[in-house]
Amino acid sequence: MIVRRLLDWFFRSRDTGAITIAQWPNLVLWIVIVAGLLLWIWPSQGSASFVLTMVVKGGLVIWGADEIIRGVNPWRRCLGAAVVVYEVITLVP
Repeated sequence: MIVRRLLDWFFRSRDTGAITIAQWPNLVLWIVIVAGLLLWIWPSQGSASFVLTMVVKGGLVIWGADEIIRGVNPWRRCLGAAVVVYEVITLVP
């Protein structure tokens, strides 16, 4: 019973009341997806690759921060925090 209530609290949307694990991508995440696809299709060592990499990493940090602040449930906030932590860790050499 306690586990069920904990899972319900963790995954239930505060906006709609529905269980929310994933959502349709917002504009920032669409930009990250497009930049990631371009990097995958067109891998290079030039400045275009650098810019696309920064768009992906910067976009993920922005998306993660948005989820931390405005996530619809604790799961989405934890997911955003994990993405931000991962991106910060991988930026530091």
